[in-house]
Amino acid sequence: MESLTQNTSLQRLQTVDKRIVRVLELAGGVMDELANPTGPRKEFINNHCREFMQLIKDIQVTLREEIKSACEYRPFEKCDYSSRICNEICCRKLEYVISQLDAMKQTIDEYHNHGAV
Repeated sequence: MESLTQNTSLQRLQTVDKRIVRVLELAGGVMDELANPTGPRKEFINNHCREFMQLIKDIQVTLREEIKSACEYRPFEKCDYSSRICNEICCRKLEYVISQLDAMKQTIDEYHNHGAV
């Protein structure tokens, strides 16, 4: 199911990519039309600007949805790696404390053995 979601997301992003290319083509077309020596055609400019604005809105909506979806995605939610690492660190700390306590006990035992002589 995740694969299907990823494919759908990839397809939406590819559509955004195509829309961005079209937006650039429209912007270039308007620039060319504005530079036309006979003057720009109003209907041409209006149509291109209308399509441009609609594509920008579509791109924004799709990207907003994809970003929201990506933020909700928790690939390691069910992973126990971090808890295992925490436990491992705690075990190492306990082993260190135990070794220190053993060393202290040995020092105390040596003190008592030398004091008894």
